[in-house]
Amino acid sequence: MRKLLLLGLFLIGLGWALSNFSGLAAQGTYDSLILDFREDIGAAQIESQVQTIAQKYNVTPRLNSAFSFQDHVFIVKGDRALLKALKKSELKKYTEFIEPDYVYSTFTPPNDPDYGKQWNMRSINVESAWDDTQGEGMTVAVIDTGISQVPDLNETKFVKGYDFVNDQADANDDNGHGTHVAGTIAQSTNNEFGVAGIAYKANLMPLKVLSAGGGGTVADIAESIRFAADNGADVINMSLGGGGESQLMQEAIDYAHGKGVVIVAAAGNAGDNSASYPARYPHVIGVSALGPTGTKAPYSNFGAGVDLSAPGGAKEGEDPTGGILQNTINPETGESVFESYQGTSMAAPHVAGVAALVKAAGVKEPDAIEDVLKQSALQVKDDELNHYGAGKLDAAAAVKLAARGQITFRDFFRWLRDNGYLNPRFWIDGGVIALWPKLAMVLGSYLLAWFLRNYFPFAWGWSLSTGLVAGSSGLFFLKGFYLFDAPQFPFRLLGSSIPEWGGAVQGTSALNPIFASVLIPLALIALLLGHAQWKWFAIGTTIGVAACLGVSAVMSPSMMWLGDGTIARGFLIVNALLCLALARLVLKPGVQST
Repeated sequence: MRKLLLLGLFLIGLGWALSNFSGLAAQGTYDSLILDFREDIGAAQIESQVQTIAQKYNVTPRLNSAFSFQDHVFIVKGDRALLKALKKSELKKYTEFIEPDYVYSTFTPPNDPDYGKQWNMRSINVESAWDDTQGEGMTVAVIDTGISQVPDLNETKFVKGYDFVNDQADANDDNGHGTHVAGTIAQSTNNEFGVAGIAYKANLMPLKVLSAGGGGTVADIAESIRFAADNGADVINMSLGGGGESQLMQEAIDYAHGKGVVIVAAAGNAGDNSASYPARYPHVIGVSALGPTGTKAPYSNFGAGVDLSAPGGAKEGEDPTGGILQNTINPETGESVFESYQGTSMAAPHVAGVAALVKAAGVKEPDAIEDVLKQSALQVKDDELNHYGAGKLDAAAAVKLAARGQITFRDFFRWLRDNGYLNPRFWIDGGVIALWPKLAMVLGSYLLAWFLRNYFPFAWGWSLSTGLVAGSSGLFFLKGFYLFDAPQFPFRLLGSSIPEWGGAVQGTSALNPIFASVLIPLALIALLLGHAQWKWFAIGTTIGVAACLGVSAVMSPSMMWLGDGTIARGFLIVNALLCLALARLVLKPGVQST
């Protein structure tokens, strides 16, 4: 009874999780059904069933194409109700399967009609980053001229802000600059209107420190930094700056940094060889601007204080297409407009938005987030004047690096889906007795896949696969193969993994320490590292040997000369770890083949 109760609770939990997971293929759309008739029935029976369906359901089944007759694949217009009815009808006896004819499509960009004009979004690879996070739960404080809730911010969430210029709660924009900056960070996206934002599910905190004329004081800016830190901001964006260093502002920045806030600021638009303040302060990510061609914008400051570069726009003449397009206000009328601006003020919010994505992906400390942004940036060689800092912002690479090494609910269910483990029949077949081994198998295989993906990233190929087999299991089915009066040595050797070869030669089940160690993988790596294909055989073998040694240490630590106790077990574990370390070392980008 207890096992049945546990099974029921597990299935209920699994069903709830599946119904709430947005990535499942079961949520696909379709307006027709696939009927795949069995290969062993004749054309006359198929024709009879087709006519029966047409008469009973008032539909017209048809071959999918000129090539479908041989496979007996028919298509019929229908919805979920017809699908259910056909699966319950006599038709199922004549078909291999009846299933929805799902509509697949290219991975489309957001449905915002002017998204195509946002070259800046594509240049930072933001679409791939959205597959993992859109900034849910993050709050970005925009310290600027305020924010007006223009139509393309209607679906964006706001939290409490403040107007330090007029000393009031409502921080409305009377310039347009702050609203434009806020749009780059979190413009409402996939709302079939206007344009898109980077962390479009993040919250915005409007903090007005600049007047309608665009000027503001250090005292107001410093207060706003502390306000943001005390009211739950995760990221601060300051698309502003000047030439004077302030101890008050430095203290405010240190205070916010100490409370875990990422601080981003524009480098300045004077074309000088150093960034403006506050971008130059420690604990602030200073951002220079790129034009549409990916080179430094002519106006952008560079040099000291520049940590990253991001799209800021570079318009030529009256052509607006080189600028950064967002929804803002006309400062003279207050009406909503879509305008293309350019400047390091436009570059900084790109970094702030991606910082929100990185933090939403699981990296929490501001210094760690800055490291992720810098390490994932596209490096620029021969940048002696520091035009680009650590490189050009790459949202997809940043989120991927942030998620590396983390086990998340989203990643686990994506893996379940991709490997077919979301089929309820898999879990039900075999009953309660089979449930626990299945759970162990699924969790174990996921952890192994996660480990290989994060710490041994490689592309699968025949040489790698062959090495894995040779190292871990050999042609195991040959080990017990017997032919009367035939010598068994070849079968025993071919059926053994590399760690078992020493025992196979001597006809014993005990492992030979020379073969069951890192020595053979080390020799293979040394010999084959310089070969484009065979190096993967060596890497696969090394990982395979590590797996075999690890399993042997747990299941059967019997070794020649070392016995089957703690010494043998320790020897196997140490060599398994050495094999993994060797494979990891070879896979590092800095390791060059000779």
